[in-house]
Amino acid sequence: MTSYMDYTSPNTQFTFDMNGNTLFKKDDCNYINVLGIKNLNTLENTSLLDIYLSRSNVVEPHYHQNAAELVYCISGAAVVSLINPFTNELLHFPITPGQVANVPQGWWHYEVATVDCTHLLAIFDAPTPEVILGSDLLSLTPANVLAHTYCLNEALVKEALAPVKPQIFIGPPADCCPPVKAAAENMKGTHIAPANMAPMMANANMPSYMHQQQAPQSFGYQPMAVHGYYAQPYAQPYRQQQYVQAPPQAVHEAGTE
Repeated sequence: MTSYMDYTSPNTQFTFDMNGNTLFKKDDCNYINVLGIKNLNTLENTSLLDIYLSRSNVVEPHYHQNAAELVYCISGAAVVSLINPFTNELLHFPITPGQVANVPQGWWHYEVATVDCTHLLAIFDAPTPEVILGSDLLSLTPANVLAHTYCLNEALVKEALAPVKPQIFIGPPADCCPPVKAAAENMKGTHIAPANMAPMMANANMPSYMHQQQAPQSFGYQPMAVHGYYAQPYAQPYRQQQYVQAPPQAVHEAGTE
């Protein structure tokens, strides 16, 4: 990248404290700090997101229209999930400290923390990381357009998407009710026998990324032959595992009892 920076200027910046530059904060354990060229004018073609997550929190589905993203795990553990538009697959890559997952520019993806105190560093090959969030798409697209396009009941679409606010960034939202309570509310007015509700309630109490992994999903892209990402050594065994795994300390303690 050709630089037009005047390095003789007294305004030239070489350091910056990201701790005071928060992009989004859900609570003290879940927040994102950002660094871009507006903060540090000598950056050129690099920017960062410093991401802190507790277990089961999600950096919501999104894509970066102007940059690829390299996700590096500093501490804790997470699963980076993405849609490969060339193979029509939804892929999942678990990362632990020292491991990375790469998301090419414009690919739909999200990250889920699988243990508390997870710290991720997202590195972008652009001076400012631009983003289009799933919550923006859901909340800003008119319900009648979604209903007409996908042959859905408009009233039900409005009801289902009403809680979705723009720019969630980290989900579930802080005011989200427990899954079991939500499932019970959804069951009101139905004629499902209590015995048949038990497995539904059990599933409702389980985060979606803990469900048994399904077959790769098709998203309507034109497929082309490429090498599967599951050839990677740390990803192959993961296909048969649950997303959320016990922290190493918990496993150790369980084994000594």
